[in-house]
Amino acid sequence: MQDFKAQLREAIINGNAKEAQAITQAAVAANVDQEALVKEAIIPAMAEVGRRFECNEYFVPELLLANRAMKESMKLLSHSGPKVGKVVIGTVKGDLHDIGKNLVAAMLEGGGFEVIDLGVNVSPQKFLDKVNETHAQIVAMSALLTTTMTAMEETIKTFCAAGLRDKVKFLIGGAPITQSYADKIGADGYSDNAVGAVVLARKAIGA
Repeated sequence: MQDFKAQLREAIINGNAKEAQAITQAAVAANVDQEALVKEAIIPAMAEVGRRFECNEYFVPELLLANRAMKESMKLLSHSGPKVGKVVIGTVKGDLHDIGKNLVAAMLEGGGFEVIDLGVNVSPQKFLDKVNETHAQIVAMSALLTTTMTAMEETIKTFCAAGLRDKVKFLIGGAPITQSYADKIGADGYSDNAVGAVVLARKAIGA
C-alpha cells in the first residue's frame, strides 16, 4: 500500500505545493483517514520545518514554501470533521513581523483549529471585536520587539474592562517573550515555538 503519509510529509518539508496537493487528493480518493493525515503527516512535517528554521537549516523562503504546501493540502481536508476550537491570532499593535505568527497559525490549522488571522499591527480593540464576532476561545498574540510586547498586556486589560477576560485564553509568544513576562501580565500560556503553541492551545480548551 502506498505510504501517503510519508510522501505528504516529504512534500511539505520540501515545500512542494503541487506534490502535496496531488498526494492529498490521492490519499482522500483512497479513503485514507483524514485526521491521521493531519496528525501523522502535516503536523510532524511542519514541526520538522519549524525545527530546521530554528536551527538555521531553513530560512524564510523554505518556511514560506512549506507553509504554502501545507495550506494546499489542508484546503482539501478542510471539511474533514469538526474543528477542535477557534483561535484569533495576530501580531500586536505597532509590530509588523509575521513569520513566526504565520508558522503558529499554520500549525494550529494543521492541529485542527479554526484560525482567524488578523495579520500584523493588531490593536487591542480589534482583537476584542473579532472575539465578540467569532466567539473564539483563544487569543494568540505575537510580538518580536520589546517596544511592542507591552501591547499584549494592554490587550488583556481591554478584555478585562469589557468583562470578557474569563471567556478566552491568552497565549503569547515571540523573541522577547518569556514565561515570567506571561505570568506578569496574566497570560494563560507561553510558548517559544510553533509546536508548543499547538500543545498549549489544545490544553487551554481541554481538547
